[in-house]
Amino acid sequence: MSSDTKKIESPCIRNCCLDENDICLGCFRSVSEITDWGQASNKRRNVILLNAKKRAEDKSRLRS
Repeated sequence: MSSDTKKIESPCIRNCCLDENDICLGCFRSVSEITDWGQASNKRRNVILLNAKKRAEDKSRLRS
């Protein structure tokens, strides 16, 4: 597998705990995003990572 086709690694930090909306408090992915990850293309993985980043930023803003 070349570097161009290498799969994007999981953002899991082994701090798995779901909030009331079924979002992981460790990586900020939804349950469906977590279960989809293994079969997801890099394009889909990038979308998942962007969604997770936005959720993390939103949660951080709410704490401020």
